[in-house]
Amino acid sequence: MEVAHIDAFRSDPVRFWRFYGQRFATLGEKLPNGAHRALVAMEQRGLLDAVITQNIDMLHRKAGTRELVEVHGSIAGCSCPGCGERVALEEVRARVARAADGVPRCAHCAAPIKPDVVLFGEMLPLEALERSRELCEGAELLLCIGSSLEVHPVASLPLLTRDAGGRVAILTQGPTPLDELASVRLSGDVVEELERLLALLDAGAQ
Repeated sequence: MEVAHIDAFRSDPVRFWRFYGQRFATLGEKLPNGAHRALVAMEQRGLLDAVITQNIDMLHRKAGTRELVEVHGSIAGCSCPGCGERVALEEVRARVARAADGVPRCAHCAAPIKPDVVLFGEMLPLEALERSRELCEGAELLLCIGSSLEVHPVASLPLLTRDAGGRVAILTQGPTPLDELASVRLSGDVVEELERLLALLDAGAQ
């Protein structure tokens, strides 16, 4: 929380990018797992309207999710807070490697560029929040996967589904504050549970 904060980016970009540069290098190389692929398969079968994620790792994109709401942004690129230049991930990596201090800078105004993610101390993007609320209010069933449901305002989205007459299913290891409202509560491995769910859905369709 101390380093991945908007104030840290502004006051000490060298320290900030020493921390974030490593994450850009490692997260960008990771591949989707069976859970990501199972959600894509459900979407392709017309069983899933959208994925709302707090993750910034691009894995839902890589897996092929079409309707994706990234409420905390994505490491897919960076932007210049000053002039607005947008820089794709590979170019960000190149600028980090070329910079003597490890800080990628804007090609136009030379200001440090910022990852297109929501840092501590920043507000979530209004458009993503509104779309998330719209999806949850219209959901017959909301799947809450791999979340502790403790980080707000996203953690309150299941309440919108419940209040609109929909049901909530929670799949995560460890307790959450909303376990009591869940119609289905699973606590196994996320990949195994979703792959099993997909197999059951396929069997039922046959």
